[in-house]
Amino acid sequence: MRTLIHGGWVVGYEGASHVLFRDGVVVYEDDRIAHVGPSFAGEVDRTIEAGGKLVSPGFIDTHVHSGHRASHRLITDTGRPDYFGQPFLEISVPRQGTRVGGDPRYARPGAPGADEQAELHATFTVAELLRNGITTFVEFGSQRDVQEHLLREVTARGIRAYLGPGYDSGRWVGDERGRLKRVTDEEAGRREFEAATRFIERIEGTVNGRARALLVPREVETTSLELLRATRAAADRLHVPIATHAAYNVIEFFQLVMEHRQTPIEPMASIGLLGPDVIVGHGNFVAENPLMNYAGGRDLELMGAARVTVSHCPVNIARRGRSLDSWARYRRAGVNLALGSDTYPRDLIMQMRMASYFGKVIGHDLKSASAAEVFEAATLGGARALGRDDLGRLAPGAKADIAIIDLGGDGVRYGPVRDPIKSLVECGIGDDVDTVIVDGVVRMEARKIPGVDWAALRRRAQTSAEEIWNRWQEWDALGRTAVEASPWSFPLAGG
Repeated sequence: MRTLIHGGWVVGYEGASHVLFRDGVVVYEDDRIAHVGPSFAGEVDRTIEAGGKLVSPGFIDTHVHSGHRASHRLITDTGRPDYFGQPFLEISVPRQGTRVGGDPRYARPGAPGADEQAELHATFTVAELLRNGITTFVEFGSQRDVQEHLLREVTARGIRAYLGPGYDSGRWVGDERGRLKRVTDEEAGRREFEAATRFIERIEGTVNGRARALLVPREVETTSLELLRATRAAADRLHVPIATHAAYNVIEFFQLVMEHRQTPIEPMASIGLLGPDVIVGHGNFVAENPLMNYAGGRDLELMGAARVTVSHCPVNIARRGRSLDSWARYRRAGVNLALGSDTYPRDLIMQMRMASYFGKVIGHDLKSASAAEVFEAATLGGARALGRDDLGRLAPGAKADIAIIDLGGDGVRYGPVRDPIKSLVECGIGDDVDTVIVDGVVRMEARKIPGVDWAALRRRAQTSAEEIWNRWQEWDALGRTAVEASPWSFPLAGG
């Protein structure tokens, strides 16, 4: 079946970059783009009128953690100073002997209610991603039961996903005084790794090719060098990418310097882990960052030489008072920059804007992190990270993964639009996405996803979140309630 989309603006692709067509058309046949240009003379079976709208490649979110992220609501404007602003430690370091409750990413397999929670988290994740125009996502290492539920949602909702159970050699807990303590279990990590490779072999290329796999050693500092070496060997054997958190917090940086006399990036380079198939989550606390006060750093040089991707999640790290130093510096080093949401909201348009603004401020250059560059990061950067030349672009032969974005609607937020990409980055939000097409199939139309009741989903998420917040004291490393950990912005009246 051949479908033509007539857009107010169309983001095409020529040579090695995007181009713009005013009043352009996109034609796709089955799951592939057939034509992009100012017009089309051939016959079509269906026409989608998108006047006044931007026809864009679907966005690629290279850093997703499954769920409604209720725990992250407790770290807004607050946090333990001894965690140096690292949100991962705030929400996932339980008191020793306990587990974070209400979140299937940390539940024991078979625990009461875990399956129901995993189903809710998967439904919420995929629905939110599609709602924001994201057609491909990379999940960053939730345990296998969560991945299984995500796989079901990928099948049901038609999104494209890279999935893989995470593994590591240990984890962080809080000791009897609430201090960080790392517990290790290399044998358990090896079992997780082997289970991950079995999962990958089973799901890679399934669901009409929309389900792909990757290896996820969760964090460099909690994964042994032996397990990282095994990861590289498995990636080469299975031909799948690798994703991990590295160079993302002060504690991790200095811990690895103390243990290995190397920065977080250097041991990855020394064992041959780095490569164009590696996605580094955050990568903002590299040796060259002045905040590290580390002489002779060469992390950017190492990552650039290996053509590594840094999945930049500007909203999440800005909430913790930091950013890349700087966008232009990473690009000059040859690092591939892609964008990820990491936390709520899964709005890559917001991520583009934050990446652009912080890139200019931190780089002291108003031309840095331009609208074109951050838009490319959300599309072509993600495609490069995954080794795909058929994603992130609207060009003949590419996958028909398309987002149609309303540049005006009933409001005046955009004002007059001259350059649609600049307007999108400066004025747009995820709610402006009107229609999403994946593999040539309309997955969302007029902001509605078949089978998704938004009101019911919000109610379920709220109920789940309330349970997490009400039980926070059961596992918090300092024994705090949710209110003690995260005081109200203003006092509750009558409370």
